[in-house]
Amino acid sequence: MKVKEVMTENPIVAELPGSRTEVLKKLVKNNVTGMPVVKADDGTLVGFVSRQDIFSKPDEDQLALVMRRDYPTVGPNASVKDAAKLITEGNLTHLPVVEKNKLVGILTPTDLLIVVEKDNPQITVEEIVRSPCIPIYHNAPLSVALATFRAAKASALPVLDDDAKLVGILTDRDIFNQTIMDRSVVMSDLGIGEDEDNWTWEGLRNVMNLWYEVSSVDLPKLAVKEIMIKNPMTVFRKTLVGDAARIMRKNDFGQLPIRDSKDNLVAMIYDVDIVSTLAK
Repeated sequence: MKVKEVMTENPIVAELPGSRTEVLKKLVKNNVTGMPVVKADDGTLVGFVSRQDIFSKPDEDQLALVMRRDYPTVGPNASVKDAAKLITEGNLTHLPVVEKNKLVGILTPTDLLIVVEKDNPQITVEEIVRSPCIPIYHNAPLSVALATFRAAKASALPVLDDDAKLVGILTDRDIFNQTIMDRSVVMSDLGIGEDEDNWTWEGLRNVMNLWYEVSSVDLPKLAVKEIMIKNPMTVFRKTLVGDAARIMRKNDFGQLPIRDSKDNLVAMIYDVDIVSTLAK
């Protein structure tokens, strides 16, 4: 199978010359986490920019100085296997598809889940786990969860109860939505005016991750168990990767906890882990 058969055509892009603020507004409005950067005059791909890039350089507003150049790309006629290898080795969430230096599409791990689902290789999820699993206690305060997200560089934490049984899952978005932030300070930091469209602030809360230090965020005195997703969907150690891919794709999950028959947490499986089976 070729990349052009599964890629998304006409992706949202940032244009050069441009500013950090313009890109952030596009990320928020379109609920995406990154986008290719092209030249405004001819559509030539020149790089990629993500929210991580933007917030890693908070004092820089020029897109040319924020974006990543020499970002990996793939051709539309390349094999899905080659694309999966690039995504897996680079741990990429987006892979621009380029033909004759022009952007023709974008490929994400989600696009490739259906390929794994159809192939349904006889490989179990426990065989392909690559990332460490960092659980959190259900009575832990949100401040501890916040610190755990940062230290683990994770986007989701499985939640364990007093008996060390899996009872929930907490995502960075769950905890971000509980923050009490000074709206005017945040808008000023991001260069977004108070007269922007109504979607700006709510979109910002939904799209942004934990980019502000504790000094900028006032977390309510809640325990993890009060905001976690209870009784999360899981897979077993011997679940085939094709079945896990189907669950992720249908539910728009980026990860799934793996447990054994006694509800003991074993690991976390991510969409990039699933995609890695295509690269073998």
